[in-house]
Amino acid sequence: MAKHRDAAPPAVTWQDHPEEHDYPAAASYLSLVADPATVAATVEAFHTATTAHYKAKDILRAARLPLLPETNPHVRSDLAKVRDAKPLSPVLMVRGDASAGHPAQIADGYHRVCASYLTDENTDVSVRLVDLAAPRP
Repeated sequence: MAKHRDAAPPAVTWQDHPEEHDYPAAASYLSLVADPATVAATVEAFHTATTAHYKAKDILRAARLPLLPETNPHVRSDLAKVRDAKPLSPVLMVRGDASAGHPAQIADGYHRVCASYLTDENTDVSVRLVDLAAPRP
């Protein structure tokens, strides 16, 4: 009798640039943790930031966020995109400060990180990582 081998999980693919609606979503979240001028400067920084890659498991740990289940409607939607080989939008993230005990902030893309983790915790996630930007004078 032949041994059954589990199929490899689908590969998570990423778009080159965030979708336009990701920036206002990031601004909405950041408005809960920063003043309007800082939010505007940080969102502007997302537009020009270089896209880097980090493991899904490391992103969740750095942000100190729990893994959302695949029953979450947004995670389920992103998992369907992965199964259909549709690229996901890069995650918008603000760097944390370990020395001050401040976690990183996923400004937009928490569900995409969770879907990536559920596919494989070692998935490389495309991230635009910026520091919380000081407003311009």
